[in-house]
Amino acid sequence: MRAVVQRVSRASVSVEGKIVGQISRGLLVLLAVGKNDDEAAADYLAEKIAGLRIFDDADGKMNLSVADVHREILAISQFTLYGDVRRGKRPSFDAAAQPARARELYEYFVGRLRGRGMCCETGIFQAMMQVELTNDGPVTILLDSEKTS
Repeated sequence: MRAVVQRVSRASVSVEGKIVGQISRGLLVLLAVGKNDDEAAADYLAEKIAGLRIFDDADGKMNLSVADVHREILAISQFTLYGDVRRGKRPSFDAAAQPARARELYEYFVGRLRGRGMCCETGIFQAMMQVELTNDGPVTILLDSEKTS
């Protein structure tokens, strides 16, 4: 699984002009599921994201997690993170999971975050979504469950 994690002061996702998920301060997570991913990959990313120490402590150092500061998460499914353009200019998405499996693991990932007591808003899987955000910092972290060492 791949994730782009952005610390935000606000974020929202709309479908057909209607907001379907929004948060104030917290994390926007763009999440892609690969064809070889499983629940262990989702567990890894959920734990990693919940524990990322990218919020400032009293001394202004990035030392606190989203859970420590009681912030929210907006998780958006985004298969295009598996776009491969090494062989041309049109992306190939061969490494992305099939939609049914991707939905299953995306929902599992969201459930793992919620199971940790976190407020996790979402978009609508496979919908054409418009995402708005204000990146705070800016702070943006790339995570890949295949790159654990």
